[in-house]
Amino acid sequence: MPGFELIGREEKEQIDEVFAKGGILFRHGFDALRNGVYKVRDFERAFNARMGTVDALAVTSGTAAVRVALAALGIAPGDEVVTQSFTFVATVEGIIEAGAVPVCTEIDDTLNMDPASLEACISPRTKAIIVVHMLGTPARLTEICAIAARHGVPVIEDTAWGCGGALHGRPLGTHGVMGAFSFDFAKTMTTGEGGMIVFQDPVLAAKARAWHDHGHENNPNLPRWEDSRASSGFNYRMMELQGAVGLAQLAKLDRVVAVQVAKAAALRQALQDLPIEFRAEPAGSAATADAVIFFVANKDVARACREALLQVKLGTKILPEAFTWHFAGTWDHMPALVRAHGGDLRKAFPRSWELLGRAVSLPISLGMADDVPQRMRSALGSVLG
Repeated sequence: MPGFELIGREEKEQIDEVFAKGGILFRHGFDALRNGVYKVRDFERAFNARMGTVDALAVTSGTAAVRVALAALGIAPGDEVVTQSFTFVATVEGIIEAGAVPVCTEIDDTLNMDPASLEACISPRTKAIIVVHMLGTPARLTEICAIAARHGVPVIEDTAWGCGGALHGRPLGTHGVMGAFSFDFAKTMTTGEGGMIVFQDPVLAAKARAWHDHGHENNPNLPRWEDSRASSGFNYRMMELQGAVGLAQLAKLDRVVAVQVAKAAALRQALQDLPIEFRAEPAGSAATADAVIFFVANKDVARACREALLQVKLGTKILPEAFTWHFAGTWDHMPALVRAHGGDLRKAFPRSWELLGRAVSLPISLGMADDVPQRMRSALGSVLG
């Protein structure tokens, strides 16, 4: 979660250029006033080059990225979209906002989508799959994409936590037809709020670009006020100041991930003699190391681990203290989700309940002091022996 830890001179310089050369904050038009400054456009191009995709579209949030991706696929009311039970609430909110039916799979020991559960969840009404790389660890994309291809269903990667990660040398977010990214304040790189979609298909990119901008096709032969349009849409445009910050943050991404990976390795080393089981990672994973997650005997032990860490002014991340915002089994405030899973979410995901209930997640930050791994080891040792 360290993007915000590095906000400084580079971000300020990018923002200052916007004001020094006209102060145009809108991403489109005003060409005569902006003196060649197009920060959102440049951010999209730089991100697209980094990912090796055919196009990239900056939007207002990771949630918007999911919603726009679904619109580009033409997801309609009554369609089913399959995602996983452990994700941030926004993934399912995007499905519901599209008018679709959210169907959630169980998770496996990666804490991501269980391929076997995915196979069981696909129906003739399934029109998309959204796989999530929770807390920076890749999902089992090889198996998931094979299942999706066999059923003819497109895959969207929710890469909110996975920016900078890879599987088999290929960036996360580029294995499906689209990848959705979040740049909120707690992500590996941040624009405060903001998001991005990357595309493998230029047709999907064009549909998404228009839909995120009220249907504007940005026809180069027409002024914007007479622009052509082929669909309705909404306003999910990123503004120039966010694009400016994004450019500076993108330049720091590799350094951020490298530091996180090193600090996570030191923490795992310090904990390796404890009676715990680390979260699984698929072969070929290059995780962003947003957190180090392990399993203990049961939920009572997991809570005791958190309390022991708090006693020495340390803590956990999402698991066990905040999983209700990240687990579909608790989202009874979403009628569409409840109906899709038989009316009782507490019975819907037994394997996920069991895994999440005994999971402990330790946050990684760039500023983590060198003594933190041993302090965590001492605190956890008082509980685990």
